[in-house]
Amino acid sequence: MRRTLVVGNWKMNGSKEANADLVAGIVSEAGNVANADMAICAPFVYLSDVANAVNDTNISVGSQDVSVHLEGAYTGEISASMLLDCSCKYAIIGHSERRQYHGESNLLVAQKALTAYKSGLIPIICLGESLEERESGQVEVIIGEQLQAVQSVMGADAIAKSVIAYEPVWAIGTGLTATPEQAQDVHGFIRSRLGTDAEKVSILYGGSVKSANAAELFAQKDIDGALVGGASLNAQEFIGIAAAG
Repeated sequence: MRRTLVVGNWKMNGSKEANADLVAGIVSEAGNVANADMAICAPFVYLSDVANAVNDTNISVGSQDVSVHLEGAYTGEISASMLLDCSCKYAIIGHSERRQYHGESNLLVAQKALTAYKSGLIPIICLGESLEERESGQVEVIIGEQLQAVQSVMGADAIAKSVIAYEPVWAIGTGLTATPEQAQDVHGFIRSRLGTDAEKVSILYGGSVKSANAAELFAQKDIDGALVGGASLNAQEFIGIAAAG
């Protein structure tokens, strides 16, 4: 039985003071979440602060990216071992904003996911289509290509120990949300492509998830939780989403 996982992606938001207040609010209510695991993916510079704040709670910490390189002359990069030093359990890989603004290819995303996995992190591997691709009937083609790259590089055993996040790009930060049925269709397609270990893999939905729509999304057969953006910056919203698990 797959356990619900709710991951907050703070993106490039926060300050020491604001983060302390936010995490305190989440921690104060975390004990009321019985049926879901939670994780916070904070900006790199705040990871240690967040890890200390959630120590001895049921909340894990993750990064928003990871370098494909293990170490060396790669200015500005953050290695998997550095993230582990900051108590990270997860690493978001291939978020649509990384693909769009930083030119990350399907192959690079797959290589990063493998590096994270081999280093001891749990990759949260993001897949998703744009509005144009959806409207042109290319959803399964695009998702299939993104997933195939990961499968070719990582292999089935590694993917079975990873997390996948389906994030329709057109529903991120726009207030638009795929209907539960639309989301389930894609989640079901992804699971159908995962082979014999398909039932082991948690597939999260990401795209303007809120406490008001979380329960309906989580009720779908193949939706195992959420990758939460803006709503994760509000303690009550984040806990409300997790409590719907």
